[in-house]
Amino acid sequence: MADVLRELVRASEKAADIARACRQQDALFQLLVEEKKDGDKNKKFVNDFKTLADVLVQEVIKHHLGQKFPGLEKHVAGEESNEFTNELGESITVEVRPTEAETQQLLSKVLDGHDPAAAALARAVHRDPAPADPALEALTVAVPLDSLGVWVDPIDSTYQYIQGSAEVEPVEGVFPRGLQCVTILIGVFDRRSGEPLMGVINQPFAEREPGTGRWSGQCCWGLSYLGTNVHSLPPAPGGPEDAPGRPFSAVVSSSEKDEVRAALGRVCGGGVRHAAGAGYKSLCVVRGLADFYVFSEDTTFKWDSCAGHAILRALGGGMADWQESLRAGPGPAGSPPPLRYHVGVQGAVGVDRWANRGGLVAYRSTARLRRFLAQLRESLGLPAPAP
Repeated sequence: MADVLRELVRASEKAADIARACRQQDALFQLLVEEKKDGDKNKKFVNDFKTLADVLVQEVIKHHLGQKFPGLEKHVAGEESNEFTNELGESITVEVRPTEAETQQLLSKVLDGHDPAAAALARAVHRDPAPADPALEALTVAVPLDSLGVWVDPIDSTYQYIQGSAEVEPVEGVFPRGLQCVTILIGVFDRRSGEPLMGVINQPFAEREPGTGRWSGQCCWGLSYLGTNVHSLPPAPGGPEDAPGRPFSAVVSSSEKDEVRAALGRVCGGGVRHAAGAGYKSLCVVRGLADFYVFSEDTTFKWDSCAGHAILRALGGGMADWQESLRAGPGPAGSPPPLRYHVGVQGAVGVDRWANRGGLVAYRSTARLRRFLAQLRESLGLPAPAP
């Protein structure tokens, strides 16, 4: 499994290079955007988009894993189809070809003959990624490959990626919008139990170099399997998370329901932050910038949550069904009902099949979550769960 995690990190770095390359020329970037149609649309948004970066990143991750672990690519799934329509109305299947020249030729068709751009993207696709985090080299955890499944969100927060805002200031370390909210998410789960096992969150636009405007990224990872929990995160800022009297903090979407935001405001005081992107909000909890990520609706999906969930498990936390957590409280082992990743929503079609139907709550500490939920139930006027 450690070998898989190392390659996930390397694949995410290659994907981040592609995401940055696709954004370098605004005029070219406008050629890459295609509106999503019908069953592929997220009903949360009036307009939903996919970009060549989305499609290409997903195919690159699938191709990379298939090269390193033959057969695993058959169990890689994500948000995007690999069909793309260029400016001439031609429908093209985007895939990684055996050679850089062949991939360039395919991308040139998508880009309506923009050969320099196609060449730059093909180089990024076929380059040998830098070595993974050296801390991964010491890991020796083994699990059969035939039990693994992979969820990929190639460009989470596509709208922010398209808008490309770069001059947004953070609030208490949390960016409300902008390119910093864009993430690449790769989560690995057990196909039999649905438990998240490994996660990688890559932030391609983490920092911008003054003067040149060149972006650099950051990557974090985690593994949780049979009692082994390792991750790339330093200690969270602000001291011990369960320190007495420490106020709660939460990050939410600007589209969150008014009643939920009001209740969170009563429980967290001034500690409620707004941010774009499910992956980025998960990352805020992973990095300790917020105690919780709360989303009460059903418009996040397995590819949005699996990577962050795996990392949070490695940190001692997790990601649970929001509605079930409020209704039922912690389970027999003291943990709330976790999200699972191997079974879709019965009777649902399109992307809704893989929705987190009951919403979600991401957390770093189970004990802290229990106290938070107790106060939130009272704030929402809900009865305490049965013992």
